[in-house]
Amino acid sequence: MAKGGIRMKRWLILEDGTYFEGEGFGAPTNVFGEVVFTTSMTGYQETITDQSFNGQIITFTYPMVGNYGINRDDYESIVPTCKGVIVKEFARVPSNWRSQLTLDQFLKNKGIPGIAGIDTRALTKKIREVGTMKASIVDIGDQFEHAYDQLKAAVLPTNQVQQVSTSKAYPSPGTGHNVVIVDFGLKHSIMREFSKRSCNLTVLPYSTTAEEILALAPDGVMLTNGPGDPKSLPEAVKMIQGIQGKLPIFGICLGHQLFALANGADTYKMKFGHRGLNHPVREIATGKIDFTSQNHGFAVSAESIDQEALMITHVEVNDETIEGIRHRKFPAFSVQFHPDAAPGPHDAVHLFDEFIELMEAWKEQKERAKTNRYF
Repeated sequence: MAKGGIRMKRWLILEDGTYFEGEGFGAPTNVFGEVVFTTSMTGYQETITDQSFNGQIITFTYPMVGNYGINRDDYESIVPTCKGVIVKEFARVPSNWRSQLTLDQFLKNKGIPGIAGIDTRALTKKIREVGTMKASIVDIGDQFEHAYDQLKAAVLPTNQVQQVSTSKAYPSPGTGHNVVIVDFGLKHSIMREFSKRSCNLTVLPYSTTAEEILALAPDGVMLTNGPGDPKSLPEAVKMIQGIQGKLPIFGICLGHQLFALANGADTYKMKFGHRGLNHPVREIATGKIDFTSQNHGFAVSAESIDQEALMITHVEVNDETIEGIRHRKFPAFSVQFHPDAAPGPHDAVHLFDEFIELMEAWKEQKERAKTNRYF
């Protein structure tokens, strides 16, 4: 906020030269990143703290954001790494019994700038037509030409997962199945779903090797969501190749893409991605439609899938992109959407139960094999 209580005017500048003028809130800092949009009507705290938005400037298509504040229960990570927030209007005074901070205070605390008063419909149409692109949020007091030249010269990072993954292993104790979670940008709601099922969790860095995972002798492995291009993680692809067939695997979002790469499939960057809580997904075996939470800019190429190794299980209703695959020989499957959606539809939360059943069946199979060796 500028002197005298007058809010600073800011520009949103796109790399093609388009710009929008708005009102600043949040942290008083200039940033650049990849501008994207989400169609979620609620859950802005979870969205902002989702590490899959690392390095991105988030456009909220819902017109009012911040009306129920920020609370201690809805974090998907403690230190968000998105670059900025764009809204039509933000609520200065939230109304909710759980609220502890305003959106403005929260963004200030986290060093994230916001810009309000933007025609988010026009911006979203622009992104849909042109695709995601570089953008800057800058104070209008700065010289436009200089800010635009800096934006054109800026290079988006390719090490997003390294920025958000844990650097050290840590446990989340439970009394049930032992599950290793490989953190590529872990959402806390994934851990919540496993904790509801009493799982004993060990969270490992993205760079963990297959040998290190096998040494822990877990009952199964979760490959989490995360930001960026899956092809920037060849070490993770190698790790997956080293554990599949030896342990049950469940992949979500980036974990899904990495699982596909590990089995010879290809991935590609989408024009503007899927981000929101209302994406319909069809399960091929049953024809059942689930509404799902999604947040990704890359997808698995359908043409590249080896049908002898992988079976396509789910597709997106609107554009027929691949939303789920299962290995034909090994106990392993993955989905592009987030069955752990919080908030959002819980249509697909049963996939966590299916993973539990897969681990139980795998353990029984190993026990039978062990018994047979003695007779």
